[in-house]
Amino acid sequence: MTTVKATNITWHSTHVDRKDRERLLRQKGCTIWFTGLPSSGKSTTAFTLEHELISLGYLAYALDGDNVRHGLNKNLGFSAEDREENIRRIGEVAKLFSDGGVITMASFISPYREDRDLARKVHNDAGLCFVEVFVDTPIEICERRDPKGLYKKARKGEITGFTGINDPYEPPLNPEIVVRTAEHPPHIITAQILSFLKRNGVLIVDENRTENLRDR
Repeated sequence: MTTVKATNITWHSTHVDRKDRERLLRQKGCTIWFTGLPSSGKSTTAFTLEHELISLGYLAYALDGDNVRHGLNKNLGFSAEDREENIRRIGEVAKLFSDGGVITMASFISPYREDRDLARKVHNDAGLCFVEVFVDTPIEICERRDPKGLYKKARKGEITGFTGINDPYEPPLNPEIVVRTAEHPPHIITAQILSFLKRNGVLIVDENRTENLRDR
């Protein structure tokens, strides 16, 4: 549980309504939260989706676990407490992005169900869309990929607290979307997520949008 230390603060309401930003961007702000084991394909999927959304004329931004630890969360380690704070901060940042009308991809192992549920709650409480995507890749395949060699180090005992080896991963119980990177390439998975976003009104389909991009 996060301790609230800030005192004598007041929430200042903006003069711009969220709907004004949505009309300007012709899209609804939304957070798409990718969770899964290390090397499951979360970042690859998130960055592929970001690229496709931009190419279609939508404003999108991907928040990646490693990238965020270079700056905002560089003071956090990988203990259960630090993991909790890592996800809490990202949940709040993603909420701000979404409130600004940005379609936000959050790519984080986020191994604990309670932490992901809290990220969902801060969005729900703000009336914002939150889509949990479970990147369901078997650990055997994740280990075979292992681009950073972390699974091997964890197996040898060179690193501890590694998710899937000596630290638990709690899969989502009711994710909006389940994707399987072992079975489908990134562009097929991206099409699946785009279809979901269109069906649920996040993307406003506008043929002029892509036509205008081609003219530039």
